[in-house]
Amino acid sequence: MAFDGPALRLSGVTRRFGNRWVLRGIDCEIEAGQAIALMGRNGSGKTTLLRVISTLLRPTKGGGQIFGHDLVEGAPEIREFIGFLGHNAGIYDDLTAEENLRFSMQMAGLAWNPADAQRVLTEVGLLNERNVRSRGFSAGMRRRLALGRLLLRPPKLLLLDEPYAAFDQPGIDLVNRFARRIAEDGGVAIISTHDLARARPVVDRVVHIDNGRLVEGTAPELSPDEHAARVVS
Repeated sequence: MAFDGPALRLSGVTRRFGNRWVLRGIDCEIEAGQAIALMGRNGSGKTTLLRVISTLLRPTKGGGQIFGHDLVEGAPEIREFIGFLGHNAGIYDDLTAEENLRFSMQMAGLAWNPADAQRVLTEVGLLNERNVRSRGFSAGMRRRLALGRLLLRPPKLLLLDEPYAAFDQPGIDLVNRFARRIAEDGGVAIISTHDLARARPVVDRVVHIDNGRLVEGTAPELSPDEHAARVVS
């Protein structure tokens, strides 16, 4: 499907939980080929925004388009090209590393090629554990396997929620290489993080979510006057 304009556009997106407004009119445009750092304090709405973009949550008001598909009406199509790594790695304990990968392909209705397991497990550093049940994996190994699951079908839109948690420096480098690859292939990568130092080498742009709105730049870099001026209204 051909489309004109940004790869991702949000217009007036709000999200309410009960009486609490978490997102308060998010307007945002992201061009294809960009990697974005999304920053904000705990409870600022980062995860909620990613879940709305991923179509796991419907906006209370507002809408948008992702690679030409409507955020709400086109949700089934959007899910076909999104990769989302949240706080929960979503790994099945009783399956081996390779079985976890094969199961994810089967659930997507896609053909399984054993060579895919070798390629992906080599990239994420788990080839020697391919036949080991993931029950005994460390937190870092589980997140490596979750990244490997996304590498099986590289998405056009990659959403990473605090992806550096539990990772050593090689794991951090793995996350950044993956995000950069998606951007360089004409997709979009959004990294939600508390640690800009880890994401800065790979991102093209930084946005900060504050009181349910987006601000260009990070909070420590902005004076109060600049902060008020840069809030996207």
